[in-house]
Amino acid sequence: MKYRRLGSTNLNVSVVGVGTWQFGGEWGKNFKQKEVDDILNQAQAEGINLIDTAECYGDHLSEQFIGNYLNRHQREDWIVATKFGHQFHDNFDRTRHWSAAEVLKQLDASLKSLQTDYIDIYQAHSCTDEEFNNDELWTMLDKQKQAGKIRHLGISLAGNADSSQTEKASEVGAEVIQVVYNRLDRAPEEKIYPSTIEQDLGVLARVPLASGYLSGKYKPGSTFNSSDVRSRHDKEKTDRSLRLVEEIKRHEVPNNVDMASWALAWCLKHDAVTTVIPGCKTAKQVSANASAAQLDMVSANHPQHSSN
Repeated sequence: MKYRRLGSTNLNVSVVGVGTWQFGGEWGKNFKQKEVDDILNQAQAEGINLIDTAECYGDHLSEQFIGNYLNRHQREDWIVATKFGHQFHDNFDRTRHWSAAEVLKQLDASLKSLQTDYIDIYQAHSCTDEEFNNDELWTMLDKQKQAGKIRHLGISLAGNADSSQTEKASEVGAEVIQVVYNRLDRAPEEKIYPSTIEQDLGVLARVPLASGYLSGKYKPGSTFNSSDVRSRHDKEKTDRSLRLVEEIKRHEVPNNVDMASWALAWCLKHDAVTTVIPGCKTAKQVSANASAAQLDMVSANHPQHSSN
């Protein structure tokens, strides 16, 4: 595994992390605690130290699975990132809650679910500009940092082309940006990444496998059951993406390299990207994801490379 410093924070994160939206039950599978334990045990064995979750992956369900694991292992071995701003009611059904008082309640609920005294990276989750531009909210969050409940603040962007929230990150005390970035969607390169580099922000690249389409497992015409969030994607756009994936595999991916590993390493080439946070359903997939760190594309010359 390789590690990078997460922007101006004092955190050194593995270049591959574990995304955990799937633990909330919206990716066609309901998890049991043992399955989560197996995934996180394998992640640790691979040198992964970053877990990304959210309060609305299930009603704190993903956090509870992670908390049950952390309670039986060394909390300090992990960098835990979670998010705020939403209330889960049912699969694909959420309401938005952004007042300072509501977010403080969410923070305490996340700490309880994660069975921890502190959250390493607490991220605003896909907020509108109106929700973002709230001095009372950021003042409250700064007080929670001073109280030790939060180590660092982040912004998980709703879109990946508008740089306005990124440009205000340092102003509100955020040190980390999370954004959709993959070989099929390179929008952050234009405005967001130059701003993160200028401010020395850490970058978590989410959806690095383009919702699994860049894994190479799916062909045009593939369908997903109703419990899988991908069933809600536009079918024509999905087919176009999968046809493009076939072209990428044919022309860009070396013959002896797994496409999913290549797709993760491709993201990690960019000077702005600190780490990728792909989801996974099995321990075997964790190992496959971790193998991306060994590809030559993931250079030790990266600006955020850490020897730790």
